[in-house]
Amino acid sequence: MNSHASTQAAGRTDAAGTRRRRPIHWKDAAFNGINYFVLTLLILATIYPFYYIFIYSISDSIEAQKGVTFWPAGFSLEAYQKTIGLPGIKDAAIVSLSRTVLGTIITVLCCSFFAYLITKEEMLLRKYVYRFVLITMYFNAGFIPWYLTMKTYGLQNNFLLYIVPSALAGFNVILIKTFIEQLPASLEESAKIDGAGYFRIFTSVIFPLSMPIIATIAVFAAVGQWSTWFDNYFLVENPKLQTLQLVLYTFLNQSSNLANATTEQLNRGDLVRTLTPQSIQMTITMLVTLPIVLVYPLLQRYFVKGIMMGAVKG
Repeated sequence: MNSHASTQAAGRTDAAGTRRRRPIHWKDAAFNGINYFVLTLLILATIYPFYYIFIYSISDSIEAQKGVTFWPAGFSLEAYQKTIGLPGIKDAAIVSLSRTVLGTIITVLCCSFFAYLITKEEMLLRKYVYRFVLITMYFNAGFIPWYLTMKTYGLQNNFLLYIVPSALAGFNVILIKTFIEQLPASLEESAKIDGAGYFRIFTSVIFPLSMPIIATIAVFAAVGQWSTWFDNYFLVENPKLQTLQLVLYTFLNQSSNLANATTEQLNRGDLVRTLTPQSIQMTITMLVTLPIVLVYPLLQRYFVKGIMMGAVKG
């Protein structure tokens, strides 16, 4: 039996003693080919709509009406110039950027420190507090209680409306808590021996080691802050506090009215080139989407690592 086994092993190696690759069966090759084909179609179906919006937005607005498939129809940045020049756009962009940056920082700090405290057995009623936070992931009081609560706290027409309600999120707390529990306990014990308190341990030991999950939470928070316009729509009337998303949403709804004016101008021969509602819509979509698309690749390495390590245990 030993000689037979050695013969088979020898049959899998060449004269130089290197291991030879087992030939792939035609069924395996067919299965792999179908997998690659289907996954490629899924990738194209996912990427193409965004690519189409991009090439349409940089196309000549009149030529683009004839059809855009894989390449821009001409080239023009007029839609971007006109859209950025709309009244209130620059101020709204500053508000949205401030909201995203400050809101993300506050969310990361509050969620991470709260999650660290939850891991401490010395915390009074920590299990009940943690469960109370988890309940908020499954139950929502609804729009009217939310609206009345925000007004009662004085957050109507207040910039803090964009920051305070999102400071703590149950899902973020779960991810960070799980990640912290996987860190070696000896690190914290060494810091305690050196006389460090909880806050010093968190800032000097726990927070720096938790950068993968912190980056993950930062992506979640930034995307949520940048994309949200619901609170702005119902609770903010001050034009100086309008976010970019709501302002662009307003212009997006007005694009159909622009179509009639554009058609009349073309019929009179007043304009050789003008903007169309479709080009404005595509441009607005790109302006809202591009910042997140550009930021995500910078954090992708930490994002993938953090979401995997933070979800190992519940």
